[in-house]
Amino acid sequence: MKVKIINRSAHDLPSYATEASAGMDLRASISEPVTLKPLERTIVKTGLFIELPVGFEAQVRPRSGLAAKKGITVLNAPGTIDADYRGEIGVILVNLSNETFTIENGERVAQLVIARHEHISWEEVNALSDTTRGAGGFGSTGTN
Repeated sequence: MKVKIINRSAHDLPSYATEASAGMDLRASISEPVTLKPLERTIVKTGLFIELPVGFEAQVRPRSGLAAKKGITVLNAPGTIDADYRGEIGVILVNLSNETFTIENGERVAQLVIARHEHISWEEVNALSDTTRGAGGFGSTGTN
């Protein structure tokens, strides 16, 4: 699938790191470093603008290494970019660590996954079919 993109950053277009990668790294496109104190959040611009086909979304997800090693994650993970959005892609990052973290221009701050989605129509009913699980949730199917 081809997706139209405008790149106003000084960085290469996002690309897949391996043949089986689901996501492409998004890089910060900032004029000066941004420092996040513990529990602070910010929107990091990428310099990228995309035009997705209807029926698809772009999901902005955390980078696992950044989250595990530094405590930096995407606050609204996954963030959704709708097919009719034409603005610059921004990444809402939050520092969940106890240490300050500085974001540099060009730093890989998140990953972008393109996903198909469906629109539904609701059918109001008075009852739902029974299942073995029933209304059990929040850990009800496992022992841990």
